[in-house]
Amino acid sequence: MLNRSIRFFELTGMNWLIPIANLLAGKNPKAQLNQLLASIGAPLVAFLIFLLLWSTAASNIKTSLGNLPGPSQTWEQFESLVDEHTASRDKEAAFYQRQEDRNAKRVEQGKEPKDIRPYTGAPTFFDQIFTSLYTVFIGFAVATIIAIPVGIICGLNSTIYTGLNPLIQIFRPVSPLAWLPIVTMVVSALYTSDDPFFAKSFITSALTVTLCSLWPTLINTTVGVSTIDKDLINVSRVLRLSWMTQIFKVVIPASLPMIFTGLRLSLGVGWMVLIAAEMLAQNPGLGKFVWDEFQNGSSNSLGRILVAVFVIGIIGFLLDRIMLTLQKSVSHDKTQEIR
Repeated sequence: MLNRSIRFFELTGMNWLIPIANLLAGKNPKAQLNQLLASIGAPLVAFLIFLLLWSTAASNIKTSLGNLPGPSQTWEQFESLVDEHTASRDKEAAFYQRQEDRNAKRVEQGKEPKDIRPYTGAPTFFDQIFTSLYTVFIGFAVATIIAIPVGIICGLNSTIYTGLNPLIQIFRPVSPLAWLPIVTMVVSALYTSDDPFFAKSFITSALTVTLCSLWPTLINTTVGVSTIDKDLINVSRVLRLSWMTQIFKVVIPASLPMIFTGLRLSLGVGWMVLIAAEMLAQNPGLGKFVWDEFQNGSSNSLGRILVAVFVIGIIGFLLDRIMLTLQKSVSHDKTQEIR
């Protein structure tokens, strides 16, 4: 049980929990406490210093909406957002319950029940978090589907890479703010359904994420494939493996660490790009929440924006952990340390 727990903590990058597991197992308490203090004490002290500096600076920074919110005021706004989400869910449940009660009475009177109308209340902060996550994963998935095959082709064929490299280097540094107007006009011109399955703002945000996040995966896949030991390719040819078998049995496994490095970078880029895209495209995610609070200009707006900043950062960190864990779980190098 202890070994499985330690393996899980190593896999997920939560190495700081290993001393706690060893303590519970009764293994050398003094050494485990020292290790726990070293792995948790320094980050905890740094975080406390950050809170102190933030609280001190906030009381001395005055804006048009009042003082910059400190840690306590920001936490109060987070609690307020939680309360608003709970109240919205209660209101939604009551909305559907009223319709069910009316239909039950109609059935008792021998009438046909009416169709249940969907709830159209404004999305809460947590609904917007889900929208942002859904959007970034769609954009990231599309980017991955494009980048990995193109990267494999470029890595195997230097002529194709030489031809595509100038385009890659030109489009790679383009800001999402430059892509967004083009994507918006293209989506508006091509996506003209009267009853669209996806909102145009969602398509615009997801495509912008795709255009900005595919380059790290493409470049790292190309580098990983191009640096494969040539003996592996030669052996696959001697064995007369088909082209697809070479790709899935030799090329991809050998270049997997570089591919995952690219995927990790792409997901981070996509998450950063998404917030700016949602602000301008008005996709109902975290970016729109920040923009709406900025436009609202109430006394609580700064605190709510700071809540969003922390949530965006924490989610970005968790996404990075997920990619690292996935890389560790499929990597042949089990000694690789997650940082």
